Formats: sequence, structure tokens, C-alpha cells
Amino acid sequence: MSELRKLAAEASKKAYSPYSKALVGAAIKMQSGKIYTGCNIENSSFGGTVCAERVAIFKAISEQKEKITEIYVYTKEGWPPCGMCRQVISEFADPNLMVIIGDEAGNEKKIKFSDLMPLSFTPDHLLK
Repeated sequence: MSELRKLAAEASKKAYSPYSKALVGAAIKMQSGKIYTGCNIENSSFGGTVCAERVAIFKAISEQKEKITEIYVYTKEGWPPCGMCRQVISEFADPNLMVIIGDEAGNEKKIKFSDLMPLSFTPDHLLK
């Protein structure tokens, strides 16, 4: 079991999901090699809910400003990142970012982020 998979699976156990009961964990690796984790945190207003991927990214970016080189998303069923998470990922993605989606059975899908989110809107669009 890879370190990212292990950490994402552990993070999913910390999820606060009293409404959906969905346990999602994420582990991201930054350019420096440092790893951050996150779990989904639901809110009774639903709009205040934050996905595991964004929790991990916000933790990382609040401590260091560098690109994400790898992200592992773990759910029982092997769900991919939602659209909002894909947009946030695109803000901080290394050009070769690899997204790994894992499930409880041990299945994994490895996808380059550029294939998962082609033509993404990035800071480059605004900084020209």
C-alpha cells in the first residue's frame, strides 16, 4: 500500500459526514515532498460543506506556496474529485500532476490531471 493511499484512507475515517455518511479522504504531495491530508467536512447548510481534497489543499497552501505533484482521493466506492475540487486543484497543480483515485477494494485509477480537467481555467488566464 502506498503512503498516499494509507494516509488518504486514514483521513477518510476522520470525516465529519452526518448527512451523507460519505467518508472521503485525500492526501496530497507537494513539490517539496511534504504530504498533507484532509477529510470531507459537512455542514447542515450543505453549501458550507468542504470536500477532502480542498481541506488538504487549503492546509498545504496555508503553510507553503508550492505546486501539488500528486493527489490521492480515497472513498469506499472510488469517487473522483468533484468539479469544485477540480477547479481548486487546477489553481495549484504542477503541470504533471497525477491524480490517483482509490476504493476500499484496493482498486486504483491513475489519471494525469490535464486529462481529468482538460482546458481548465488557471491563474495563467488572469496573469497575462
